[in-house]
Amino acid sequence: MSYKIFIDGQEGTTGLKIRKRLEIRDDLELLSIDEEYRKNPEVRLEMMRQADLSFLCLPDSASKEIAGLAGPGLRILDTSTAHRTHPEWAYGFPELDGTQRDQIRRSNRVSVPGCHATGFVALVKPLVSQRVIDTAHPLVCHSITGYSGGGKSMISRYEGDDRGAALNAPRQYGLDQNHKHLLEMTAMTGIDSAPAFHPIVADYYCGMLVTVTLHCRMMEKRMNPAEVWQVLAEYYQGQPIIRVREQAEKPADGFMEANALAEADGMELYVLGNEEHISLMARYDNLGKGASGAAIQCMNIMLDMPEDKGLIL
Repeated sequence: MSYKIFIDGQEGTTGLKIRKRLEIRDDLELLSIDEEYRKNPEVRLEMMRQADLSFLCLPDSASKEIAGLAGPGLRILDTSTAHRTHPEWAYGFPELDGTQRDQIRRSNRVSVPGCHATGFVALVKPLVSQRVIDTAHPLVCHSITGYSGGGKSMISRYEGDDRGAALNAPRQYGLDQNHKHLLEMTAMTGIDSAPAFHPIVADYYCGMLVTVTLHCRMMEKRMNPAEVWQVLAEYYQGQPIIRVREQAEKPADGFMEANALAEADGMELYVLGNEEHISLMARYDNLGKGASGAAIQCMNIMLDMPEDKGLIL
């Protein structure tokens, strides 16, 4: 059986990646829209009506507009920030507690997680669910990403001939603690307040490393790295996309490079540290499990296909 798929906004970084992955599959037919009509809502809606499933790879306002015009019977996967905490949209993270995968399968409205939020939620949600930390635990998160996370405009700056010397070094942003992923990071983990969040963009194309530090003395039940590792290993046991690396495993040279999973769709979780501070790390591709790969994973679930079909793991 072949399904018809429409990508609204296939010209952007996420849309292009999704199209590249899907156009080589023989079980899907990609619907195209003429360039002159790609901003025409009526033509786009008609394409969505013809499709079995549509991806929205648009700015937030445009996603809200077209989703509002679409009838409830149309199946939509939104990759923007617009609907990630909306009560009528399923959150597109299948590996979360119990029923999340079934919610995605049954829903006509699924919102794909944000790139930074994906790593934070993957690390923190199991610990809150299993009462390793309470919802008031003060959390700090550092997240480093390749410049493709900033979309076409940032890519053009980093790859342009006239780039300045400032782009040669990592650059922290979200300095006012108001990053758009914070609402999602808080809501989807169940914590009482947003973490102190420090996103960083660096001079490489893609790949992401998210780090969350636990203060052992402030845990509900004081645990060591091996015990916390056991919680994560059991939580994600049998998941095809997320792999919890062996306890205390780390690179031989002692450096955790953020682009090790570039162009892949999986995620690796690490638990390191000591009896006082535990470092939780999630490594993945900001365009893979952090965006397009996650969207395709959700599409497979919604269409009752093998979850990892077409993904690079």
